[in-house]
Amino acid sequence: MASKLLLTAVFVLDLIAFGLAVAAEQRRSTAKIAQDSEVTYNYCVYDSDIATGYGVGAFLFLMVSQALIMVASRCFCCGKGLNPSGSRAWAVILFIVCWLFFLIAEICLLAASVTNAYHTKYRTIFSEQPPSCETVRKGAFAAGAAFIFLNAIVNKFYYICYSSARDKSFQAYGGEAGVGMGTYK
Repeated sequence: MASKLLLTAVFVLDLIAFGLAVAAEQRRSTAKIAQDSEVTYNYCVYDSDIATGYGVGAFLFLMVSQALIMVASRCFCCGKGLNPSGSRAWAVILFIVCWLFFLIAEICLLAASVTNAYHTKYRTIFSEQPPSCETVRKGAFAAGAAFIFLNAIVNKFYYICYSSARDKSFQAYGGEAGVGMGTYK
């Protein structure tokens, strides 16, 4: 049977990661072009950089959540063999999908956080072209939040299927120690 405590802990971690990713999307840095007091050059002025912290927080909470599920299931590669059944087949499929969603979410969060933290340092002097004020594209953190949500669903189903297949684990010869050990004359 799947551990209800583990599922609850992972749910809370995923919920925090999702909330931080949504907050990061809402608080993305914005930039505007400003002129110096002598009107000799233009430069970029950025507002709050809090979205980077939210994005990194979501990244870390999701990583801890994934690590808990993988440690509890022994990353599907260690431990005794699982019973060949539908639960094991679903556990394999969900294991792969879980890692795929996890990697996509982590890449989205990391890329958006790095881009949000990057601020253009140059300025234009005696130029007609305004400086390019780089900001995070709208939806970058939201994509990470969406994949956090999908990963949260899939990793719970993965753990439940894995636990079901583990509880019905295969024992050769029904657990009888003496089978096949007869005396020959």
